[in-house]
Amino acid sequence: MGVPLLAIVAWSGTGKTTLLQQVIPLLKARGIRTGLIKHTHHQMDIDTPGKDSYLLRKAGADQVIVASNQRWALMCETPDQPLDLTELAARMDSSELDLVLVEGFKDEPVPKIMLWRRGIKGEVADLLDEYVIALVSDEKLTVDRPLLDINQPVTVADFIENWLKTGR
Repeated sequence: MGVPLLAIVAWSGTGKTTLLQQVIPLLKARGIRTGLIKHTHHQMDIDTPGKDSYLLRKAGADQVIVASNQRWALMCETPDQPLDLTELAARMDSSELDLVLVEGFKDEPVPKIMLWRRGIKGEVADLLDEYVIALVSDEKLTVDRPLLDINQPVTVADFIENWLKTGR
């Protein structure tokens, strides 16, 4: 089995990125090597218009790697192809990771930690499916899964660490 995937799902504006910014360093401090796949609904470009990599990609290169001594990035053109979370995760170097966190991809059949805040959008049941292993909120809710406080990232990191150790 490959590196486990764990999605952090919620409606936009709930605080997924904020929570991940707090939890990832906590996991790293515990020796858990974490990758991240972030889904966006917006057009995105990671290279700068006018720069060589941008110009060559726009010239028709289907895959471009931009590399420096500090980091590298692979850009793949995928027009009209649906995103495949498993395929994206397979492109990561699993020998360097213990966990791949996924921000978004709420409809994928992978284990999920769901974030929920009243007034953002919809109700808890709208995102709660069979793959949700915990709920993170700023409210006391009655649910049949572990309920974690969104303002306590250490407890979220504890939950993730325990989930990894217990074989998921």
